[in-house]
Amino acid sequence: MNAAIPLPAAPWTPAEFERQLRAQGAAYHIHHPFNVMLNGGRARPEQVRGWVANRYAYQVAIPIKDAAVLSNCPDRAVRRAWIQRVLDHDGHADDPGGIEAWLRLAEAVGLTREEVEDQRHVVPGVRFAVDAYVHFARRRPWQEAVCASLTELFAPAIHRQRLAGWPEHYPWIDPAGLQYFRNRVGQARRDVEQGLAVTLDHFRSVEQQQRALAVLRFKLDVLWAMNDAMAVRYGVTA
Repeated sequence: MNAAIPLPAAPWTPAEFERQLRAQGAAYHIHHPFNVMLNGGRARPEQVRGWVANRYAYQVAIPIKDAAVLSNCPDRAVRRAWIQRVLDHDGHADDPGGIEAWLRLAEAVGLTREEVEDQRHVVPGVRFAVDAYVHFARRRPWQEAVCASLTELFAPAIHRQRLAGWPEHYPWIDPAGLQYFRNRVGQARRDVEQGLAVTLDHFRSVEQQQRALAVLRFKLDVLWAMNDAMAVRYGVTA
């Protein structure tokens, strides 16, 4: 049996706590073989299309997850800021939103809106992982749901990879379809600031900080499991 990892003798300072949170990025799905293949330009068109179609299930769940945070949060100031996340994905009068941008990406890779929106291509493992994340946000304290969103700490790097490499690797994709990734580079930075502020303020004791790391690892596992499921369905090209 593995020995239990001893807890720190005292809570981390905010700076050290943030460093510990950021260190979890070693498990981010940017390192998953399926994503490495995709961003490295080795994916076949059907693998690209499979990824886009399956990730749509996650995209449409994000505002539902964020609405769960809103419904559980009694803090009006947090709600006023957090609601922007729902608008970012569902859209509003001045912006069609991230879900619409994802559908345009789907069209750019050769899928129809109908086959993406009805989620006919979504594999069971992806659906299970997405449902687990939404269930977590609904059932756990809102601060934990906020902490789980901190995978956004690592998101700008993966979006920049796609923007830098996809036009060269996949010239058959209309570059206009990559707008989702352009939008999220800036939005993710703003979301990180907000999520970090809540997490650093709420998780203060040794036990709370360890719980925060566990929550973040859970969300990283969700994203990794989605890639596992897609790798099984579509394969990983060497």
